[in-house]
Amino acid sequence: MASKAKIFYVEDDTTLSFVTQDNLEIQGYDVVHFADGPSAIDGFKNGEYDICVLDVMLPGVDGYEVAKNIRELNSQIPIIFLTAKSMKEDRLLGLRLGADDYMVKPFSIEELILKIEIFLKRKFISNASTKVFTVGKYRFNHANLTLSLDGAKDRKMTQKETDLLKVLLEQKNTVIKREHILEQVWGENDYFLGRSLDVFISRLRKYLSEDKTLSIENIHGVGFRLNG
Repeated sequence: MASKAKIFYVEDDTTLSFVTQDNLEIQGYDVVHFADGPSAIDGFKNGEYDICVLDVMLPGVDGYEVAKNIRELNSQIPIIFLTAKSMKEDRLLGLRLGADDYMVKPFSIEELILKIEIFLKRKFISNASTKVFTVGKYRFNHANLTLSLDGAKDRKMTQKETDLLKVLLEQKNTVIKREHILEQVWGENDYFLGRSLDVFISRLRKYLSEDKTLSIENIHGVGFRLNG
């Protein structure tokens, strides 16, 4: 898997980008590096990639704008933000724009590689699966990362969104603890990831809002339950 994966990497720090790209290529990844926002946007339009690793503070156009452009072209590809910003609001903005994960500098190369491997593994498992769920008036295809209403046009979802919805559906009408969801979808349980979970729950509520028989209930201090 790693030998075939192509990483879209955007970072303007020359030393950091060299070290990061070198370590990723040692692991067998094909890394395409861009040093500013405008060239990154053009580069994404003209290439095919498996995962994106984006710095936020970039010359020309920042990483948030790059992510918005990526999501307009591809709603499914995983996006990991790398940034010196540690404010909760900055992290949540990235998640709302469609990022799947967030790492604050200085970060561990080993942790970055682990996160990339987890995303690519889930993508591989998803592509190998053919299970289709019925969710009220919706049909949810986890393998294709799509959600459709009454046979209408499919909504493309991100890998994280589909993984979260699948966890909720597999235990429908049952309270699922926050820590269980975090471990199943994010691979670990910590405070910031809990805030990320809330952002993704809000997205799913919006996606399912056209069927009033469905709801994602917040069980305060415990977790969530998909009712329907």
